[in-house]
Amino acid sequence: MNGLKLKVCGMKFAANIAAVASLQPDYLGFIFYEKSPRFISDVSAELIKYIPSEIKTVGVFVNEDLETVKKKVNLYQLKAVQLHGSESPEYCRELKSTFSSLEIFKAFGVDEDFDFTQLNGYVDMVDYFLFDTKTKAHGGSGKTFDWKILEDYKYNKPYFLSGGIDLEHVEAISTIKDERLYALDINSRFETEPGVKDVEKIKAFVVKLNTALSY
Repeated sequence: MNGLKLKVCGMKFAANIAAVASLQPDYLGFIFYEKSPRFISDVSAELIKYIPSEIKTVGVFVNEDLETVKKKVNLYQLKAVQLHGSESPEYCRELKSTFSSLEIFKAFGVDEDFDFTQLNGYVDMVDYFLFDTKTKAHGGSGKTFDWKILEDYKYNKPYFLSGGIDLEHVEAISTIKDERLYALDINSRFETEPGVKDVEKIKAFVVKLNTALSY
């Protein structure tokens, strides 16, 4: 996608996981947060091991016990961890020191009052930031935030853009001239029901985005 990576998050069911994996997104996200409608059970999570190795599998956690996260990383051979709660920089550092090759994303819910200085302690502890729309439910709202807020982001750390991204946003995405924008994170706007992705719609998104970015 012309340098932009794609993460499809909130995968849950075997056949749908296989169908989306066949599109070869850069990342597939699995939510290990029990309050999420996209929570993946341990039975389904066994499927993560069989995803082609060129796709990076991401476990999404919200204020989970650190030892539990470590166990899940080992058990399901996760390539990345997305921390969507109030996990501390020290928490991130401990994960990184345990798994040197594990990519760590620290997610932040953004609104018009967001203070980017709170990222200070995380810059050297994580591989990427992920900016999502601020909600009480820790993501999956299907709502976008005002991307102009990111003009206040002063760090060199690359980031994922998340929060209600849909086909209608392709043109606006193509106008973002920020080399730190590393990846797009899509989820609820590409579903037929929670945890079930519309494969044809994802295909259409990729085609439309590639076309827009090639101009």
